[in-house]
Amino acid sequence: MEKVGFFLCTGCGIGESVDDAGLLKTACKEGKAQVARSHARLCAPEGLTLVRDEMAAAGLDAVVIAACSERELSGVFRFGDAHVERASLREQVAWVCKAEAEDRQMLAEDYTRMACVRAAKSARPTRLTPAVSRRLLVVGGGAAGLSAALEASRAGYEVVLVDKDKTLGGWMATCKLQVPRKAPFAAAEDNDILELVGAVKDAPGIQIKSSCAIGSISGAPGAFQVTLQGEAEPFTVGAIVVAVGATPYDVTKLGHLGYGTHPNVITQSELEALAKQGQVARPSDGKPIQSALFVQCAGSRDEAHLGYCSTTCCPETIKQLAYLKAANGAVRCHVVHKDMRLPGLLEAFYRSAQADGTEFVQGEIKAVSSAGQGVRVELHDAQSGEQRQLEVDLVVLATGMVPSAKDTSVLNLTYRLGKELPTRDSGFASSHFICFPYETQRTGIYAAGAVHRPMLTADAMADGAGAAHKAIQCVEMTARGEAVHPRAGDLTYPEFSLQRCTQCKRCTEECPFGTLDEDEKGTPKPNPERCRRCGVCLGACPERIVSFANYSVDMVGSMIKSISVPDEFEEKPRVLCLVCENDVLPAIDMAASLRKPLSPWVRVVALRCLGSTNLQWLNDSMIKGIDGVMLIGCRHGDDYQCHFVKGSELCNVRMEKIQETLTRLMLEPERIRVEQFALGDYGKLFDVVNGFVERVVALGPNPNKG
Repeated sequence: MEKVGFFLCTGCGIGESVDDAGLLKTACKEGKAQVARSHARLCAPEGLTLVRDEMAAAGLDAVVIAACSERELSGVFRFGDAHVERASLREQVAWVCKAEAEDRQMLAEDYTRMACVRAAKSARPTRLTPAVSRRLLVVGGGAAGLSAALEASRAGYEVVLVDKDKTLGGWMATCKLQVPRKAPFAAAEDNDILELVGAVKDAPGIQIKSSCAIGSISGAPGAFQVTLQGEAEPFTVGAIVVAVGATPYDVTKLGHLGYGTHPNVITQSELEALAKQGQVARPSDGKPIQSALFVQCAGSRDEAHLGYCSTTCCPETIKQLAYLKAANGAVRCHVVHKDMRLPGLLEAFYRSAQADGTEFVQGEIKAVSSAGQGVRVELHDAQSGEQRQLEVDLVVLATGMVPSAKDTSVLNLTYRLGKELPTRDSGFASSHFICFPYETQRTGIYAAGAVHRPMLTADAMADGAGAAHKAIQCVEMTARGEAVHPRAGDLTYPEFSLQRCTQCKRCTEECPFGTLDEDEKGTPKPNPERCRRCGVCLGACPERIVSFANYSVDMVGSMIKSISVPDEFEEKPRVLCLVCENDVLPAIDMAASLRKPLSPWVRVVALRCLGSTNLQWLNDSMIKGIDGVMLIGCRHGDDYQCHFVKGSELCNVRMEKIQETLTRLMLEPERIRVEQFALGDYGKLFDVVNGFVERVVALGPNPNKG
């Protein structure tokens, strides 16, 4: 940006902490601001008028608002198409710096220079305006898929609903009754899946493709090209909802439970089929069932099989107990469980079974064997501590659920990183579950229902509706050239100076979202509509050929170089903190709101993701004479929190390469540290940073000072 204005708010304690006249002078002299003004309350109408008047008079391209955190009042500090940068003098200076006035002023001046440099180095992004299709593809015709299709239709969108089965309804279509979804939640209800199927068939704009599978999907959000198996002509959709459900775990892997060795040991699914046919009787001879035993968590919550709770098993067992009692009011029923899990108001459903005389035994099955026409079950009763033996007519195994997309072809994507959605070890679609429950690692493709996580039918229907709304949001934002979650509304996208590309493939391989394809030489082929704007490609590139209009290697490097580093004799060390904007920056704001002290030697630079860290920034820091660099990002691993899936993990891997730079500069490796951090631990954040500062001080000054 050619013309930058600097506007300082002196409210919220900022004016009492710093010399505002000195900051205005710094902004003009060192930050090269064309205009520098202060106001007691910039967010007030008169403060905003001041900014607008100065922008018009000076023809400013960009403004720096030196006030509160960039996370505050973002909707207030908008000035047409002008670029806006924020300097967080409230949270990162006034509220946390308890040092002498000289050190507070030096801290504020550094943030002033950094914000002015960032504004000057930014360019106005070129808005993408792709032609988009406002038709959605829903894959899967069960409860979640039907709900997604119906919700999209109600929003005025066309839908192509594809299902591998001949008839719609999914797993629910095989059930006689359903788990209660309305008050008083005490008894099973009539299965209403056919009503939902009928509503979808009658809804406008929904095209149903049954007995059908996806041949291939290419393209990007707004313009996915879909080909169905057996059909030559592709069609275009703007976004995709995957709702292919789950299937029962392979019960033959549970040999100790007797399945396959006795006809009267069956699964929940098999009992459901008998009930729907009106044949609830002993499978071996068709005689009435006098006694039955249900085995809960058959394969679930077992690291040797399924390490998670499958959610549906306990409610389904309570429902099926009613089938047995309806067929024979005198039947004796036992349920052996690790613990019963019926969430929320379904507790009433559980109590109804207890009131009917069912024995619930917390324990573990030891062996299942034949006892004539009956079945002998040996179990350990955890409550009494005794070994028990029961002989029953029927054993029902409540098997766990496995996502149908696991180890199968569903989407057949033409992405270079794989044909299907990335999944966790469990097989469920991989994403950031806490913040973005419908997301997958493929932009514009949303998971719903049991392919996303184990859930009851009511939850699956709500999940399908939610995923449809996210898909619609994606299409509309793509049409405006905007990024989706988590940098929603971002108009920038990565630009590649391909003439310097060495075809190392790091950007294409490290992108968490499959954004980039490659040509035959290995040169990246951008797909900007797939991009989440995380900057991982920027951090990956050793040639530094990737940049965004307002985020580049040169920009952050220039910010680092603008930091004033006193010489070693002043005993004022400098520590740079490169922090994730998604978890760590909010944690800084929250810690600051508690007025927790932060060392005056610390300078914070927020990054889009720790995975966007380019090693050049660390090199710049060490050469500049900065005494230590701390990189703080989200946790990674099996319970990752990273909004960009593996950004923190990638940063950790790259840091192994920085040792070469430190050795070349004859610096201790302890001067650079990578820290994982959870937002909920915000109260401890400054203690961690201050502790690092103390260790850096103990190492002594960086010999590159001066």
